[in-house]
Amino acid sequence: MIQSETLELLEWQRLCQHLSTFAATKLGAIVARNLPIPETQIESQKLLAQTKEVYQLESHLSPGLSFEGIQDIGDALERAELQGILSGEELLAIATTLSGTRNLRRVIDNQDNLPILTELVSELRTYPELEQEIHRCIDERAQVTDRASQKMGEIRIDLRRIRSQITQKLQNIIQAKSGAVQEQLITQRGDRYVIPVKAPQKDAIPGIVHDTSTSGATLYIEPHSVVPMGNQLRQTLRKEQTEAEAILRTLTEQVAAVKPDLERLLAIVTTLDLATAKSRYSFWIGANPPRFINREDNEIITLRQLRHPLLVWQQQHEQGSPVVPVDLLISPNIRVVTITGPNTGGKTVTLKTLGLAALMAKVGLFVPAREPVEMPWFDKVLADIGDEQSLQQSLSTFSGHIRRISRILNALGSQESGVRSQEKEEEEGIKLPITNYQSLVLLDEVGAGTDPAEGSALAIALLRYLANHAQLTIATTHFGELKALKYEDERFENASVEFDESTLSPTYRLLWGIPGRSNALTIALRLGLKPEVVAEAKTQVGEASDEVNQVIAGLEAQRRRQETKAAEAQELLRQAERLYKEVSQKATALEEREKDLRASQEVAVQQAITQAKGEIAQVIRRLQKGTPTAQDAQQATSALNQITQKYEPAPPPKPKPGFMPKVGDRIRIPKLGQTAEVITAPNPDGELTVRFGIMKMTVQLPDVESLDGQKPEPIVKAKPAPAVVTPPPAPVPAIRTSKNTIDLRGKRVSDGEYILDKAISEADGSLWIIHGHGTGKLRLGVHAYLQQHSRISHYEPAEQADGGSGVTIAHIK
Repeated sequence: MIQSETLELLEWQRLCQHLSTFAATKLGAIVARNLPIPETQIESQKLLAQTKEVYQLESHLSPGLSFEGIQDIGDALERAELQGILSGEELLAIATTLSGTRNLRRVIDNQDNLPILTELVSELRTYPELEQEIHRCIDERAQVTDRASQKMGEIRIDLRRIRSQITQKLQNIIQAKSGAVQEQLITQRGDRYVIPVKAPQKDAIPGIVHDTSTSGATLYIEPHSVVPMGNQLRQTLRKEQTEAEAILRTLTEQVAAVKPDLERLLAIVTTLDLATAKSRYSFWIGANPPRFINREDNEIITLRQLRHPLLVWQQQHEQGSPVVPVDLLISPNIRVVTITGPNTGGKTVTLKTLGLAALMAKVGLFVPAREPVEMPWFDKVLADIGDEQSLQQSLSTFSGHIRRISRILNALGSQESGVRSQEKEEEEGIKLPITNYQSLVLLDEVGAGTDPAEGSALAIALLRYLANHAQLTIATTHFGELKALKYEDERFENASVEFDESTLSPTYRLLWGIPGRSNALTIALRLGLKPEVVAEAKTQVGEASDEVNQVIAGLEAQRRRQETKAAEAQELLRQAERLYKEVSQKATALEEREKDLRASQEVAVQQAITQAKGEIAQVIRRLQKGTPTAQDAQQATSALNQITQKYEPAPPPKPKPGFMPKVGDRIRIPKLGQTAEVITAPNPDGELTVRFGIMKMTVQLPDVESLDGQKPEPIVKAKPAPAVVTPPPAPVPAIRTSKNTIDLRGKRVSDGEYILDKAISEADGSLWIIHGHGTGKLRLGVHAYLQQHSRISHYEPAEQADGGSGVTIAHIK
């Protein structure tokens, strides 16, 4: 009972009605309006797989799956089994259904990577021979054709002959008695052919009167001479009817013989139509496929920008207001979420949105949220939303809530009994899996409608019980005591709906980790209530409450600042990704171009070698003809020299004089195909910092060149001049220890200077400074600081065994 109540509270039937409008068949629409909710997660996953495959199929198949010709033939199949006679319309519907189903199967079989749908339609039997027989015997007007049987063909020939004789006879009478005829035409009354005769001259054409006009001026008479032929026509029509019934009976028996297969066909087509309706509805509301998670594996419920599907329908179909999405990110240890905030702020809509999302995922629908959509599979969705006040049943608001909550707890208790029964059977040696509590409970204004103190106590006890017996509980409340549960039990979490005090209106955004604060006094003051009354109310509330509201307001402001910074960081990240993509594309294009040039050069060299070999062979053949003389040898030598000059590669161009990049110069980085600006001059290790776009990076001097192609001059490291320091009388060799070593890796330059200054002031010998390589910014900062420090005599890079250029040794005066 509580399950059906929950569906009614969540307006599930309305969503199903929207879904049914996307069905292509009558049966599909009926099933969509009465959508069954699966009992197991396996069923839900199968339905989701069907929806995904149809979505995938229709995304690249235009105009999508077609259910043309498929009709509801269930009643016809039942009557055929009961030995009734199907009409031509019913038989024609069966034939078109078989044809439409065969086309569906053909489309699916021609696609790849559709295992679920392929398996579904593999069981279809479309009986093309039955379809052909029906079309042979029934025409497009659902009438039995002449070719249905030999006897029917003979009867139809007799009918046409008799009608022709009657028509000819009546035409002769009309011409002979034209003065007595009202109109020059032949008509029918029933199955008898008659002519319209003027009432005063009825005796001019003796016969049987079958009808009279409304005014009585015209009589429709069948002349006596035509009556025998009319009787013969009626007898032949009776034969036609008998033969048609026999043909229809034969076809009906053929249908009845394959009724189980046709019912199975109807069920498969309805399943396929329902999956297609789910796919098209999901696409229409901008939904994404959900993934069922297991919270015991520390997976988070992730529903970003979740929208209420009925509000989406209202926005798009009925030109409603834009839907404000909510974000639901619930950690695996959270079992109860309490949502606080002002009325009309969107708390109830959030409950309904989550409940509908859970049900949509269960029935194989996509969820209107941004990818990824990750949520548990809830075996039951139980809700107490709204007011169940009833004058007839003498129920107050509080009584109505308590009765519905009792039914929710009873439903959870039956689930708990099942688990205990499984545990008992395991104790007796029967191994069964213990089912975890997988219910979703939604409570609106929990504990409301009674004394605030008692209602708050009852709400706390109820939520603690649900934390032990439900997978997840979402409750809205105005009780401040429920906000403190988060700090007593790690399974509880707070959330609130945002309220804009400047406009006195809710924003419908959900804020996590921040309890809602009361806005009643602020709203009252802005709406014109006397300030002295509001001030008196504040004294009644107390300073503590005011301080709490100030803390909450500060948290809300801090959250807004963080969201703004996060959005800015996200935009910078997108720009960096776009720039990286452009650089990668240009580098790839350059590599491809270099590869093509190398290949074309190799082809040209091979062609030149082949041609040179041919010319040399010609010289050799000329020398081989007769006895070579000195003059011939000289000519051959001259020819070979010419060939050498012709095909010898040109000497490489002389390198241009080198250059040394300075701060502010524009240089080229050939490896990246980019030009950049020099920010810092090359250091003794040949490293310099450059900037292109919004990115900065450290590059090696050999990796850059000037804009006109000059390569930089190599840096010749000068040996450091010996420091002019009077050595102590007894020099002590410097030994590295943990006390004279500081590690600045990962620090900013400003932080490193502070740590370095403290270490130098306490040091009395050499100091080892670990700054690493990285971008080189930290090392440059350290060196600049050491140069200007009065206690430093000189500094130098450490030995390779001590870290090389990643470590600097500073010598203290």
